[in-house]
Amino acid sequence: QVQLVESGGGLVQAGGSLRLSCSVTGETSSIHMISWFRQSPGKERQFVGGISWSYGITFYEDSVKGRFTLARDNAENIVYLQMNSLKPEDTAVYYCAAFQGPGNSYNDKEFGAWGQGTQVTVSS
Repeated sequence: QVQLVESGGGLVQAGGSLRLSCSVTGETSSIHMISWFRQSPGKERQFVGGISWSYGITFYEDSVKGRFTLARDNAENIVYLQMNSLKPEDTAVYYCAAFQGPGNSYNDKEFGAWGQGTQVTVSS
């Protein structure tokens, strides 16, 4: 099994930055991809970005390209989501999730392990 714990959410003004962390433990050898999703009230869960576990290749949803950056600490098994130039529409609960393959996926229904989520609120 894979366990994930998010941290780093909070309240920030528009234009500000936050860094979210996703600590990954358990059967990490089974992981193909770690992704971040977000969900705000009344909306479906949305793919934000993902990083391939073995190769570090990153993928981003169009609205966050150029503002959000994924990185991985191989030694500590932590995936970071650096969020810059935050906008009020980025307000949501952010979740990290593990995809155990094959390949990569943007479909939240194919991710088998999830963290508890961390709230990000961007004020205007």
